[in-house]
Amino acid sequence: MADGFSRTSRIGDQLQKELASLIQFEVKDPRLGLVTVNEVRVAKDLGYADVYYTVLGKDDQPEVLAENQEALDSAKGFLRGRLAKEVKLRVMPHLRFHYDQSVVNGSRMSTLIDEAIRVDETKNGNEGE
Repeated sequence: MADGFSRTSRIGDQLQKELASLIQFEVKDPRLGLVTVNEVRVAKDLGYADVYYTVLGKDDQPEVLAENQEALDSAKGFLRGRLAKEVKLRVMPHLRFHYDQSVVNGSRMSTLIDEAIRVDETKNGNEGE
């Protein structure tokens, strides 16, 4: 089997799909916003699964992000139990939720690149006259 798609990667993909569905349809916490599960990284011994998520439209509000983190942390046991019923594994990993800043950082970097291009075009356009 190829090293790029190991057993833990396949388990992570399956957990990501199941968690996305469970969080959207079965977690009834009013603190929880529109959470998107971006990635699940499973430890080789299946002891832990690090779940990386974003909250749509609320990336710039720390208090909302903190509420979502609390809601996900309080739902860990419920989610792990439901995952154990849906995904057939001998050992179900403990869930650890992490806010994924890559989307925010990517957007910020894109804005900076666009600004640099605009400044560069402005400078080059003025020099040619």
